[in-house]
Amino acid sequence: MSTQTQTTPAQPAPAGRPARRRPTGALPQSAARSTWLVARREITMRLRSKAFLISTGILMLAILASIIVGGLLSATSSAPKVAVVPATSAVVDGVKGLDVSSAESVDAAEQLVRDGTVDAAIVPRADGATDASTPPGQPALDYQVVALSEAPASVVSLLSVTPEVQLLDPDASDDGFLSYIIGIAFGIVFFMSAITFGATIAQSVVEEKQTRVVEILLSTITARELMAGKVLGNSILAFGQIAVIAVISALGLTITGQSALLGALSPAIAWFIVFFVFGFVLLAALYAATAALVSRQEDVGSVTSPVTMLVMIPYFLVIFFNSNETVMAIMSYVPFSAPVGMPLRLFLGDAQWWEPLLSLGILALTTVIVIAIGSRIYANSLLRTGARVKLRDALKG
Repeated sequence: MSTQTQTTPAQPAPAGRPARRRPTGALPQSAARSTWLVARREITMRLRSKAFLISTGILMLAILASIIVGGLLSATSSAPKVAVVPATSAVVDGVKGLDVSSAESVDAAEQLVRDGTVDAAIVPRADGATDASTPPGQPALDYQVVALSEAPASVVSLLSVTPEVQLLDPDASDDGFLSYIIGIAFGIVFFMSAITFGATIAQSVVEEKQTRVVEILLSTITARELMAGKVLGNSILAFGQIAVIAVISALGLTITGQSALLGALSPAIAWFIVFFVFGFVLLAALYAATAALVSRQEDVGSVTSPVTMLVMIPYFLVIFFNSNETVMAIMSYVPFSAPVGMPLRLFLGDAQWWEPLLSLGILALTTVIVIAIGSRIYANSLLRTGARVKLRDALKG
């Protein structure tokens, strides 16, 4: 007598519920291997994109050209041109920074000024007169500077008597302009990299949801492994871009003879790379998580705009509050602005040795927390198509 075994048909999973565990039919593979497969796919797709390669090449050339042109302009800045006559040739003896031409007479020197050949002429005072504006106790000048339409400040300053200056604290020099430029450079690099690769992650997530490719991917790997692979792949590309920028900057500074500046910048650049690693991973996780809330490319901008604002804040803070030590100190401890604030403070010598370690610890802890929350949002929203998923529902699961 045969016995029939009644089989209960498998109940389909509720609509919109993401897969919580690896499917039983999938090939056994570790989470690390799955993550790396996704990361390698992201890297390959980006490296095959002509738009990415062209934009990266243009960025690198622009950085190298700006460094070289700036160095060459500063090195080849023309000295003020002056004309002297035999009676005033001794005035410019020993004066550095002047391009001196000789003229046979006062009239010839003045003609050189009118022609634009020289910026000014140094000639004897008319009728042997002396300068009535000379301070008491100082010898009166028996020569004058002749210019065309305005007083040549550079020539006058070079001819002026400069007293010896003693610096009580030579290391406390004012590097305001230099710090401003370096702060802007750190801000632009962090801003451009985070925006570029963050937007790529967001568009990739939504595209996979919109085309339902994600359903095929989730048949072999988990949602968290998919998100980790996307973040890892784009992070590797971003870190590689930062490394190339650092090498190109060092090459440009070396070519233009700015090795001293390169030596002063090296510690700050090294810390910037370390902070950038954690800061970018934090932002990449946020981009992936927020993009998973929507299913259309048209909605990507609205859900990722808060993350974009977090990227823009350090850039604008450096522009407007570069010289404010209090604001810069706060920036160096806030996770979203620490990759810009702390390296700049280290370059200026405003941070103690323990401050970057404490700031890096805060940033690393924040990154871990954000990844945990972001992966939950990503996993709970990835298979929900149609209307935008509410953040509260994504967190509940």
